[in-house]
Amino acid sequence: MGETMTTGVDSERPGAGTPGGSEAFPDDGEASRDAFEVFRDDWGIPHLRAADALALARAQGYVTALDRAWQLETERHRLLGTSASCLGAEAVDWDRFVRRARLADTARRCFGRLAPETAAWVGAYVDGVNDGLAEGASRAPEFAAVGRAPGRWEPWTPLGVWLSTHILFAGFPTKLWREEVAHRLGEDRMTLFATDGPGTAGSNGWLLSGERTASGAPLLAGDPHRFIEAPGVYQQIRLACPEFDVVGLAVPGIPGIAHFGHTGGVAWAITNAMADYQDLYRERLRRTPDGGVEALGQDGWYRAHAHTETIEVAGADPETVEVIETDRGPVIIGGPDGDLGGDLGGGSGGGLGGDPGGDPGGGPDAGASAEGPRAISLRHPPRVTGALGFDVLPALLRARTVADLDTALDRWVEPVNVVLAADTAGGTLHRVAGHVPVRPDVNRLRVVPAEDPAYAWRESEAAPLPRTEAVGPGGIAVMANERGLAAPFGVEFAPPHRARRIRELLGARTDWSPAAMADVHTDTRLASSRPLLSLLAWAPGLGPAAERLRDRLLRWDRHMDADSTDATLYARLRTDVVHRLAGHPVLQGVTGEDDPWRSAAYPALFRPWLAAVPRIGYALESLLTVGLLPYENRLALVAASAEAVAAAAEETPPAPWGELHRLSPWQALPDRPSAGSDGFDGSDGSDAEAIRPGVAGDHDCVLSTSGVPGVTDLFARGPAARYVWDLARREDSRWVVPFGASGVPGSAHHRDQTPLWARGALVPVVTDWDLLHPTTRHPEENPAMTAAEATTAGPAVPALRAAVHEQKVEGFGTVRLVPVDPSADVDLLHGWVTEERARFWGMGDHTREQVREIYEFVGSLPTHHAYLALRDGVPAALFQTYEPDADPVGECYDVRPGDFGIHLLIAPAEGAGAVKGYTDALLTAFIGFVFRDPARLRVVVEPDARNGKALARMVRVGFELGPEIVKPEKTARLAFLTREAALRLA
Repeated sequence: MGETMTTGVDSERPGAGTPGGSEAFPDDGEASRDAFEVFRDDWGIPHLRAADALALARAQGYVTALDRAWQLETERHRLLGTSASCLGAEAVDWDRFVRRARLADTARRCFGRLAPETAAWVGAYVDGVNDGLAEGASRAPEFAAVGRAPGRWEPWTPLGVWLSTHILFAGFPTKLWREEVAHRLGEDRMTLFATDGPGTAGSNGWLLSGERTASGAPLLAGDPHRFIEAPGVYQQIRLACPEFDVVGLAVPGIPGIAHFGHTGGVAWAITNAMADYQDLYRERLRRTPDGGVEALGQDGWYRAHAHTETIEVAGADPETVEVIETDRGPVIIGGPDGDLGGDLGGGSGGGLGGDPGGDPGGGPDAGASAEGPRAISLRHPPRVTGALGFDVLPALLRARTVADLDTALDRWVEPVNVVLAADTAGGTLHRVAGHVPVRPDVNRLRVVPAEDPAYAWRESEAAPLPRTEAVGPGGIAVMANERGLAAPFGVEFAPPHRARRIRELLGARTDWSPAAMADVHTDTRLASSRPLLSLLAWAPGLGPAAERLRDRLLRWDRHMDADSTDATLYARLRTDVVHRLAGHPVLQGVTGEDDPWRSAAYPALFRPWLAAVPRIGYALESLLTVGLLPYENRLALVAASAEAVAAAAEETPPAPWGELHRLSPWQALPDRPSAGSDGFDGSDGSDAEAIRPGVAGDHDCVLSTSGVPGVTDLFARGPAARYVWDLARREDSRWVVPFGASGVPGSAHHRDQTPLWARGALVPVVTDWDLLHPTTRHPEENPAMTAAEATTAGPAVPALRAAVHEQKVEGFGTVRLVPVDPSADVDLLHGWVTEERARFWGMGDHTREQVREIYEFVGSLPTHHAYLALRDGVPAALFQTYEPDADPVGECYDVRPGDFGIHLLIAPAEGAGAVKGYTDALLTAFIGFVFRDPARLRVVVEPDARNGKALARMVRVGFELGPEIVKPEKTARLAFLTREAALRLA
């Protein structure tokens, strides 16, 4: 290897480059934090408020470091190519790629070309990250597990995080697969497997104009489908200062809100446009006598940039990688010595073919001659232009109309997205945003020769991108990665099923509301099942068991529901068909021992794009439709699969789909036991269902939870978030993420949204500052104790528990609702319920043990909950809630949708605590808690009919008395408080 070093090499070394800090803020430590306020909602979601945009950016960085310190450290290592120093040999392939691709150097270049005000804004965010990292790392057990302290962020680090997150987003390795198919099966079959492949990420998004909504204003909703990581790739956040007040889904490590946001005046969302904007060039390289590297260009040989770097590997010897860059871009495969830059080996099978119109070759070195071996370089817009589009991010926060948004997005670069937007004035926008280079169409399809000027980009020129100002027919616009606005810029798109199904669902009604959007988010209709089921219907000569299987699947409603065993049977049949196709002679050039996945001609990082079985699985619908096999052969193949699956089902009946189809997120360090018996997640490992839930859906459903057909029913791709932006009332908007607001294992908000996400529910977007909890700390002001701490801490103090609701009542104090701990609170509760004043509670003769058992039972029910109400930290009442249709009271009256039951026992107020309006003040807080959920329309109470004081109090605050009902333990009087009456009371 040569020792040639060029300018900019030091910038790619960890810790090198531009010094930390920014001109926006002095490095004044604690004093700088006083410039912003941190609030949290009941889900720990941060709401930030600051005096100006720079202070707000610093606040965002600071809070992200508190909540996601380990995630930020992981992302920093990923962009620098130093992951293996923490994670070991399994991360070397990624480290080698990002170093060879020169992502850190590209990020530094792009930062240097930012507008000064944007650079200061990004720098302020980085300052906040560095302010909060030490404290955030002290709470994250992963740092102790790897024996590392967090590294310092540079001003350009966010740009590097963005690059490393999206460098594979456009799926350029698919070009390697197409070359293999062309070489092995023939040029005419290069796009035989064209469909949404394993390296791509998709999303759903839809926009309804006011004519289709209950409010008369637009609704914008959807869900990005990405590889799901834990902690999540999206961070729910609110950013407010005098210039703007925005809620949205941020990317941890990136300032502002890029993809999904609502400024109050305008809301926007994106999906992957499936555009091709990254090219692969086949290079000819040779070593010079002094150890340098030369590349062949259109004017002959020239000196290429080359230097070497060392990759530190935890638990193993360091590895050396040579970094080479030609005039086209960084070399990511191969090198001047005929190797792969660290992935040595010849391997069987082919590799990168010959010229687009000429000889197919047999690997990166195919056609090597005295002029030198071949290699592959990557050319992509940020490396060429020095721009990522970060100047757009502050402009998005300041947008008030779709026109503002449209103007800002003209400067967007990577990735290329389809955008939907709407504003409160009724304006709508549907456009493509990003940088698509102008070059020959063949560049989008395959690897092209570097030295031929016919395949060069038109420098400083980008393709014009389409847009429209109106929603589609009937007030509906949909984006689901199908061929649409972006069709001229891509090769492979998602099948049209999701887009068609969304339009079908949305067109069925004209009274859509945010709450109703779950019906679309969670739809499980699998339209791509049609070709396989059609062949099954006509499959000849089936035995009795296979006939029963056919009859059952033809009656199936084609919904991949979690409780469906028919869905499991279909998945089994699909898997068997995939494997039979993989074993068929017609595909033998890319399957079995000839599977490109087995070849050592490519770095291991790209092998998922080169595996034949997943390609067959994703493309099964088209492979069963096009002329790959004669119709009779397809029937025979499906018949053989039906026989095999039916026989297996006779022996082992299918389990519900949700038992097999489970989330399998990527984690830098998987949950595992640490010191003592606790895992990183604060559990003993027994709650795997909560951590990796089984869910409905499949890769072509609207609920796109995508396993790998033919390989596994587990899924790692799915909704990385869900959102509904309401342009009538932003406070009626909703959102959810797969895990929680906190990335800290053991936190109360680490995975508290998982159950909601798994069943398709959404969390309200809180915009009233009075309903938020002021804090300068973490997602919960008092972090959840680990199991080990709990065993030594003695009885839990109620004031130290995370609150489910907190509300300041003027003239009374702060009321917090915390869950009852039956063991810790038994003395308190027993004292209250056995007093004479609580005789109507019906527990006057109960022992302490009986009281504890009752509240343990209440705590075990998903429909019933018990809380202590604390007034300024002091227990003031026992507050219980229940779903009437899951309680005996539901048998005594006609339960309406939105009914919500409560029980209330006020504790005695003595001394300084005895203030006028004590009970009414507590009721104010309780009502605020109940009606913060827009799905709750009416409170139901059932006091003892003899309790005149309680009934009079209910009437006084706005309850309407209902009939008396007879229950086994008492005669009760129903009373109801509607949402409208509660709002008047408030």
